[in-house]
Amino acid sequence: MTKRTILLTAAALVVIGAAAVASVFFGALETSVVSKDVDTPLSAQEMQRLAERGAYVAVAADCYACHTAKDGPAWAGGLAFETPFGTLYATNISPDKEHGIGAWTRAEFHRSVRDGVAKGGRHLYPAMPYASYREMTAEDVDAVYAFLMTREPMPVPNRENQLSFPFNIRQSLTFWNLVNLRRSGFEPDPARSEVWNRGRYVVDALAHCGECHTPRNLLQGMKPGAYLEGAVIEGVEAPDITKEGLTRMGFDPATLAAFMKSGVSAQGSMTHQMFEVVHFSTQYLTDDDLKAMAAYLFDLDAMPATSTPPPAPAPVDVAPPVASAARSTYLNLCAGCHGAEGQGIPHVAVPLSTNASLRLESPRNFVRAVLNGIPAQRFPGLERMEAMPPFADLLDDRELADLTNWMRARWGGRQPAVTPEDIAKLRERGHGGS
Repeated sequence: MTKRTILLTAAALVVIGAAAVASVFFGALETSVVSKDVDTPLSAQEMQRLAERGAYVAVAADCYACHTAKDGPAWAGGLAFETPFGTLYATNISPDKEHGIGAWTRAEFHRSVRDGVAKGGRHLYPAMPYASYREMTAEDVDAVYAFLMTREPMPVPNRENQLSFPFNIRQSLTFWNLVNLRRSGFEPDPARSEVWNRGRYVVDALAHCGECHTPRNLLQGMKPGAYLEGAVIEGVEAPDITKEGLTRMGFDPATLAAFMKSGVSAQGSMTHQMFEVVHFSTQYLTDDDLKAMAAYLFDLDAMPATSTPPPAPAPVDVAPPVASAARSTYLNLCAGCHGAEGQGIPHVAVPLSTNASLRLESPRNFVRAVLNGIPAQRFPGLERMEAMPPFADLLDDRELADLTNWMRARWGGRQPAVTPEDIAKLRERGHGGS
C-alpha cells in the first residue's frame, strides 16, 4: 500500500467515522424518489404484462452479471467485489422468500433499486449502482421487479461482507446518500432529440456507464465535474468515454455502436469487466438503443448517415537505440500473432496499429496485458480471439518500457515517457500490490 493510499484511507476513516455518528441525525432528512403510487401492489395481469419488458430492461441494466457468482445459481448472488475497504458480495435477487426478494413488496423493490435502502431499512453499499438506477423510470423498475419474480427461486443464503470498521456500519450510508444522490430521477432535456435523450437514459440510468468510467472522490462518490473521463477499476483503466476520449481511441458513432454489439473492432477487443458487459448485456440491446447510446456519447441528436473514423494519430519519434531494441522484441514476441506491421490476424489476434490501448494517456492497460496475458475469448457472432500468453517472465522492466514507448509512439502518437520504474510499479500492482 502506498503512502498516498494510506493517507487517503486514513482520511476516509475519519470522515466516514464522523458520518456514521452524524447519520443518526441526517436519517430524518433522507428522501426518496419513490412515488406514492408504488405502494399499490401490481395485479397478476400487470405483472405478467411487465415481465417480458423486464427481461430486456434487466439485460440493459446488466443485473445478471453482478448477481450471479461464477458457476453459481442464476440470480443467487455471491459474486465478490474487491474494494479498498474490504470485500462485498452481491446479494440473492431470485424470488426465494427467505434469502432472495420473494417476500419483497413492489415499494420495497423500488426503494432498494432507486434509493439504495433494502427491505427492513437496510442500506445497500454503492457497489450496487443505485446512484445511477435512481434515474430509472418507475415503469422500468416495475418491469424488472415483475421479471425477477418469474425466475426460479434459489434458496442460497447471502454471504457476509468482509469490511473493516467503520465501513461495516451501514447507517453511515445515509450521509453518503445525502451527499451523492440526485434529489430527483431522470428528466429529459426538451432541447435535445428523442434519440439523444434515449441515449442519455440508457448510458446514465440503465447501463450505468458512469459507475466505472467516472473517477471517484474521497467518499467514493462519482465526481460530477469529471463525468465519464475515465477511472481505474481493480487495476484496469476504464477509459475516457467522452466525445474527446472516444475520438482519441479511434471511434466514431457507428464503430462505437458496432463495438458494443460485437465486442471486437479495429480498436481491439473487450477485456476484463467490459467483456462481461458485452457477454451479458450490450450484445442483446436493440440496434436503436446502441445507436442512441453512441449518439449521446458523441453529443449528437441523430446518428450520422455515414461512418467516418477519425484519422490515426501521427507517429512520434523514438531514440534509435530504443526503437531498434523494441522492434526486435516486437518481432520476436508479438509479430507472430499481431503481424509485422501490427495489422493483426482475423479470429486470432486484434490489430495493434489501430489499437485503443496504445492511444490512452496511461500505459496501464497495455502493460497489464503484456505482463498477464489475455485468455481466449468468444464473442457474439461466432467471433473469437486466441489466448495471449503472459510475458512477465520474458521481459525485464527496461525491455518492457522500451517496447511500450516504441509501440505507443508508433501507433498511438504518445510521447515515450514510460520508465522502467513505471513498469516495476505496474508489475507489483498486478501481483496484488496497491
